[in-house]
Amino acid sequence: MSVQSAGIILYRFIDAKLQVMLVHPGGPHWAKREDGAWSIPKGIYEKDEDPLAAAKREFREETGHEVDGVFIDLGEIKQPSRKIVHAWALKHNFDTSKIVSNLFSIEWPPRSGKIQQFSEVDRAQWFEVQEAKKKILKGQRPFLERLMQQLDYIPKNTEVAHYFE
Repeated sequence: MSVQSAGIILYRFIDAKLQVMLVHPGGPHWAKREDGAWSIPKGIYEKDEDPLAAAKREFREETGHEVDGVFIDLGEIKQPSRKIVHAWALKHNFDTSKIVSNLFSIEWPPRSGKIQQFSEVDRAQWFEVQEAKKKILKGQRPFLERLMQQLDYIPKNTEVAHYFE
């Protein structure tokens, strides 16, 4: 059975432009990676756990804040790693400067015998959806497309046929 993960994409409109909030993974492996490294706040859940409840818990663990409201179900996507991610979208104007993430421990540098702690998420940021397409992990990109379809959103000055390429 595949690993199951659940997450929440926050979105808002600024000057009629769709923006989404993404998080950048913490730790030394991701420190210098930008394009194709950002993610939706998400995490693994057990098969007997409610996926939306898990998504809310993971959002809280990765950002330090709780969110609630009317969620848009964006469905599931199988990642290149074979993990299944289920995502929801929520309209919310989150202050990314107030992020407080949980920590994880790893041996760093490798084979050094030193265990160090790092934030699971080192920062969060709002991106216009076109920029978010470049920043987000490739396997999560379809969630942005599904969100745009659910919101019936077409960016101005963009040829629709080329937008989803």
